[in-house]
Amino acid sequence: MKRLLTALAMTTALTVPGLAMARQVTLTANMANYGGNNAFLVVYLTDAQGKYAKTLWMAGGRAKYYRHLTDWYRTTGGNQGDISGITGASVGSGRQLKVTVDLADALLDAGYQLHIDSAVEDMRESPSEITMPLTAAGAGKPVRGQRYIANFQYKM
Repeated sequence: MKRLLTALAMTTALTVPGLAMARQVTLTANMANYGGNNAFLVVYLTDAQGKYAKTLWMAGGRAKYYRHLTDWYRTTGGNQGDISGITGASVGSGRQLKVTVDLADALLDAGYQLHIDSAVEDMRESPSEITMPLTAAGAGKPVRGQRYIANFQYKM
């Protein structure tokens, strides 16, 4: 019995800190009134050296359009395995995309950049439409997009 309790205590001590090292982050993109078809968006991270780290969300389910999310596609090689389970519907003009993702605390204030690429059928692509540092201080502060996104923010 003593061994079981010791093993349980050790397992709990190793597991509980791991659970505390991630948090839920809500990503909100308010789309501009650009007057076209629905937009495909991809939200992804690059590390302090500018190398691809992780895709957080993909709005738009038709893989044939992913190549139009040009910066993301170039940096990932279009690896669709990386987006399995984190895709949703494309987002219309004047609409809002709001999703919640789990994000490791270690990514905050560590030099990571959050990127959003956007593309609309029959309109120009907007690679890295938004690029911003992923910091605790930046949470809740809207950032303006360049073409299809009116503004974007993340909240913890």
